[in-house]
Amino acid sequence: MSVDIFLQETSYIDYSSPIVRDQAKALFKSVNSELEKVRIAFEFVRDEISHSLDVNAPVVTAKASDVLKHKTGICHAKANLLAALLRSQRIPTGMCYQHLTKKDDDSEGYCVHCFNAVHVGHRWIKLDARGNNDRVSVAFSLHDPAIAFANRPQYNEFFWPGIFANPHRASMNALEAAKNMQELLKALPDHMLEDPDIVEVEAEDVRLRSWFW
Repeated sequence: MSVDIFLQETSYIDYSSPIVRDQAKALFKSVNSELEKVRIAFEFVRDEISHSLDVNAPVVTAKASDVLKHKTGICHAKANLLAALLRSQRIPTGMCYQHLTKKDDDSEGYCVHCFNAVHVGHRWIKLDARGNNDRVSVAFSLHDPAIAFANRPQYNEFFWPGIFANPHRASMNALEAAKNMQELLKALPDHMLEDPDIVEVEAEDVRLRSWFW
């Protein structure tokens, strides 16, 4: 299957916006290696863009340019920014989704968590730029998926199989409608209706295969 769909610009992955173009130029100056660009972009979004819930951000962002402008976003918004930075370099980047509890337990229900899949070195790797804190520690990795949250067997946590070219529509709607973090937490969806653009991906490393379906 062609990966061209994972290079497209969208209203949320707006890599032609001046602020995204300027940031990409600054990040990738004198960098020619695709792999190095992926690492640099991932670490920038992970470390320099705060997770809005961690800092109780006063704004709710969705599209990449707004995430960059305000330096904050939840996982979906940060994934949009990482996709925008890498797609601007013609590096195919998609989204992956996980069913997670909103809190430490399921007392407040579930939500859809987002992270990225990046096609580099003739294979897809998984990167979660959610951002580290005292409970999350994610490092760049080519070998094991760099994921913030492991599924817990005592709860209904799982990965939706496949890789998606576009952001999750219901989550984007929630981000657009919410005026603050409190409204957003109540409105975050816990389901997906879309079908993945890639259902199965052949991976060189057998340990990665289960992450693609």
